[in-house]
Amino acid sequence: MLHPPFKLLSSASPVDAASGRVVFRNAAACCEPTENAEDTAPGGRVRLSELDTNFYCSVIGTCLTTGELRKLIARFSDVEGASDLEIHHDAVRLATQNTAVTKALQKALDHRHAPVIQRLSKIHDAPALTACWEEALRQGEIPGAYWAVLMHRKATAELRQRAFGDVHMLSHLVGAANRADIRRLEALERDNIELRERLDRHQVRSLELLEERDKTIAGLKHELIEAGNARSIASPEAADLALAARARAEEGERAAALIAVQTGRRERAEQAAVAAVAEANRLAEELEHLRQHAIALGRELAAAEAQLKLNAGEAASGAGADLDRQLQGRRVLYVGGRPSAMPAIRDLVQRHGGEFRRHGGGLEDRAGLLASAVSWAQVVVFPVDCIDHESVDNIKRICVRQQVRYMPLRSAGIGCFAAAFSAPPADVGGASPSSDRSICPRHG
Repeated sequence: MLHPPFKLLSSASPVDAASGRVVFRNAAACCEPTENAEDTAPGGRVRLSELDTNFYCSVIGTCLTTGELRKLIARFSDVEGASDLEIHHDAVRLATQNTAVTKALQKALDHRHAPVIQRLSKIHDAPALTACWEEALRQGEIPGAYWAVLMHRKATAELRQRAFGDVHMLSHLVGAANRADIRRLEALERDNIELRERLDRHQVRSLELLEERDKTIAGLKHELIEAGNARSIASPEAADLALAARARAEEGERAAALIAVQTGRRERAEQAAVAAVAEANRLAEELEHLRQHAIALGRELAAAEAQLKLNAGEAASGAGADLDRQLQGRRVLYVGGRPSAMPAIRDLVQRHGGEFRRHGGGLEDRAGLLASAVSWAQVVVFPVDCIDHESVDNIKRICVRQQVRYMPLRSAGIGCFAAAFSAPPADVGGASPSSDRSICPRHG
């Protein structure tokens, strides 16, 4: 990001000698919206267009579901066949460039989180607003509270920074619960099987009780008809028959009540089974995503292990041969990433006969130098976790125009870089400029 909504320690002001805390310069400059009473939203709240654009990614990804976002962006762009990630990127980009998209997002978010906005509108000071945000974190009511706090007229720059950081760290904590979710999935599957078996037994029992009730009612009707026609029977005998008929009627009522109870239990069991199936399907999707992630990590680990073996002087493996074949004589441009990882990646490229250059993606170098750097390169790589959406679109646009191949990396580590160039050429070439149909060479 060109201007992140929080200050990095490397770019912060000096440490205060009295308190020992880092003193930020202009902490409110990137998080405090412009003060204009005429442009505020209904109820005195801040408009989305006044908020720093670096918040758009977290607001859109946290406060709207993928289905709602796809339906909204379909009014401004073609979403046919696009993935959720591509739609998210388009939404962030359009929100920074198109006021109509910004207004549509404002309206959709206000409508979705209206109850929370109404509740927080009664707060008139920053400490109470901070307490509401902390309570929302404890209760897990993040989307509505995040939107309402960011757009509240009494929210300070420090509170917006804190809310942004809390939401950012929650995304890292999701992975810690994956193993527990897998165990929960297995338990739910077992419960689902048990509930289905109990449901089948209840259904069989309910049918048996219904048959018994019908037989009892039919027998009572037959006995009443016979009692009415048998006028020659003595009075004591008629009374005994009446008592017997009344007893059978009471027994039929008890059977009907028991059937009603069993039917209620069956309906509740069916509802629980449906909910268990839905939860099992959701956890199965998460499990599949984790498996794919584990496969990617395995490839990166194998590439890193191959490099360690090469550094230790062992014979070149298949991964080392692939790196030699794909890096020998190649000019590689690395955009973005972490400065601490650059020396290792540069040594890897040069060790396999390639040339290496790095561009900060607008963070450390001027953005105008990117086009000339791309024209020098034969392959452009960039990590998607250490570069902002606007820089990614700019890189793709320039690579398409200059017919230079680009490769997005999952992370900024050397293992991910080595794994990308250790794959067969057909796999690595999958990120050619011609395959990106969302970038127009002329209009971007």
